[in-house]
Amino acid sequence: MNLDKKYTDYAIEQIVKLCQIPSPSGFTQSIIQTLFEEFDALGYKGSFSNKGSLLVEIGGQGKGLILAAHVDTLGAMIRSIKSNGRLRLTKIGGYPENTIEGENCLVHTRQGASYSGTIQLLHPSVHVYEDVATMQRNESNIEVILDEKVVKESEVLDLGIQVGDFISFDARTRYTPSGFIKSRHLDDKASVGILLALARYIKEEQVALGRRVYLLFTSYEEVGHGGSSGLPSDAVEIISVDMGAIGDDLKTDEYKVSICAKDSGGPYDYEVTSQLISLAKQEKLNYAVDIYPRYGSDAGASLRAGYDLRHGLIGPGIFASHGYERTHREGIDNTLKLLLAYLQ
Repeated sequence: MNLDKKYTDYAIEQIVKLCQIPSPSGFTQSIIQTLFEEFDALGYKGSFSNKGSLLVEIGGQGKGLILAAHVDTLGAMIRSIKSNGRLRLTKIGGYPENTIEGENCLVHTRQGASYSGTIQLLHPSVHVYEDVATMQRNESNIEVILDEKVVKESEVLDLGIQVGDFISFDARTRYTPSGFIKSRHLDDKASVGILLALARYIKEEQVALGRRVYLLFTSYEEVGHGGSSGLPSDAVEIISVDMGAIGDDLKTDEYKVSICAKDSGGPYDYEVTSQLISLAKQEKLNYAVDIYPRYGSDAGASLRAGYDLRHGLIGPGIFASHGYERTHREGIDNTLKLLLAYLQ
């Protein structure tokens, strides 16, 4: 498939922009509004579900196909404010504490203010503590140190910070001259950018779709129920466009589109997966078929909620998932091409 590079460029531009918008699960209002406005600029109208998903119909007739990506990311909340003015965390999503140690972060108050801080181990200085290397990394042993002159709980409260405020992690997004995208939260903002590019291509190239197609952007995937509601009633199929897992005996890498045959929830639909594989071969794409042993998706959440849907899962290969992640423009390009082939 010949695809003008401007569409992959646009996908990357959007990915970089979206990675800068804090959006831990449950704190996605800003990024959803940004997406709504971007689709409006492309000539599409979106609608919101009660729990904050965005649904965009991009054309076609007949029984619906949903392409789902999630805008929510890993993050944290304030569990408690300590007597010394530091903050104890509770995690949002699944990740080991060592992946956030030493990271910059923002605390988002309910009044709309944001305060910067750093996530540190309780014993961070090697010149003072002998257990810096051996101290267990867990919710009891890491804390947020605010970039404010606070040394007691009351001074933190005076800032308007309280228990239950959201904490987002610095994405540290970089796009290299060699085509790599490095950032937190490429899961799943890489796929959100791909779906924006898909919609732009369909509009500008006046593509005739073989069926009615919806794009669904969910807000609670990282906590397990993103795709469990808000799906259009005429849909018969859902494909999660999410990250491809890299590691161990898996064949996916950052340059491929990954097709998932099975994750922790079980096998994906045989016919959908087989068709995706056949199209990847036909289009001579760089692709892999893999099993993701520790993985769940919005497609799986929709089935657990009782929706009667065929289901599949694809995405660009993402290295170091749920850490400081990396992919490549070739992986973005191959995923976009497979989606376009599937729609036509």
